[in-house]
Amino acid sequence: MGRRSGHAKTMGRTAGLAGGLVWLAACDGPQSALQAGGRDAEAILELTLVLFIGGGAIFLAVMALAGYAVFARPERFPGARFWVIGGGIVFPIVTLTALQIYEFAVARRLSAPAGPEALRVEVTGHMWWWDVRYGDGPEQLRTANEIVIPAGRPVEFTVKAADVIHAFWVPGLGGKIDMIPGHANRLVLVADKPGVYRGQCAEYCGAQHALMAFDVIVEPPDRFEAWLANQRRPAVEPVDPALAAGREAFLSLGCGACHTVRGTDAAGATGPDLTHVGGRRQLAAGTLPNGAEALAGWIAGAQHIKPENRMPSFPIADGDNLRAAAAWLESLK
Repeated sequence: MGRRSGHAKTMGRTAGLAGGLVWLAACDGPQSALQAGGRDAEAILELTLVLFIGGGAIFLAVMALAGYAVFARPERFPGARFWVIGGGIVFPIVTLTALQIYEFAVARRLSAPAGPEALRVEVTGHMWWWDVRYGDGPEQLRTANEIVIPAGRPVEFTVKAADVIHAFWVPGLGGKIDMIPGHANRLVLVADKPGVYRGQCAEYCGAQHALMAFDVIVEPPDRFEAWLANQRRPAVEPVDPALAAGREAFLSLGCGACHTVRGTDAAGATGPDLTHVGGRRQLAAGTLPNGAEALAGWIAGAQHIKPENRMPSFPIADGDNLRAAAAWLESLK
């Protein structure tokens, strides 16, 4: 029995250690709030740790005093009432009030408006993708499901919803903000570290809510300006006959009724702008890795891959046209 008991305890400790490692591993990755890459995310992480440690210290102190009050003998421990009242009531009230004041100060700092030097980006949530626009007026640049911003510069996001309530959240860069139909909310983020940060809709919005993600790519300022200039250019005229055939296949399918590809006859506004779709990391709001095969699969079976989304499937009998259209879309960098 002794050996079995010792073996069981060893197995229990091993399982507990493994569980702890799995839990810590779950806190890692591009969508982790514990890996702050921006000013607001660092403030939120610091606030979280301060409140957690402060609350834990209060809990331990109150429990220790509660045990003292229950098990101590008054005649052996004079002043017990002072310790119970002072440590069990006054101490928590004073400490929690201080933590609350600190929390209000951080919240005020997080809600500070952006200055005139801020980059303005408008994001509209749809079921289930993200419409992204840079600037205003006729020079406005439109893209989708991927946001590129410069490191070190404030970015003011104006967030809206086109259908139901969504929520814009990039854990590595800042807090969550709701996207409400008919109302514009604003969120200011400053990314300090270049890299790729995953964002997610954080408000249940329908069957494919879990497949409504996006990437925020933080670039050094010079690379961001180069990306922005490239995005403003129309689609390159294909010189390869196969790619030209792919463009014609894309237009013949009627894709231009919903999608825009600047430089072609495709001028639809219902779906994402595809002018530079080949340069994006992922397709269908984080559902598929980008590439010709994924593009072909999405065109042919969008409703199978992401049921109930607004993109109809095109199960084309002519596979050559499908592959040609996908190859042309992939070439749009």
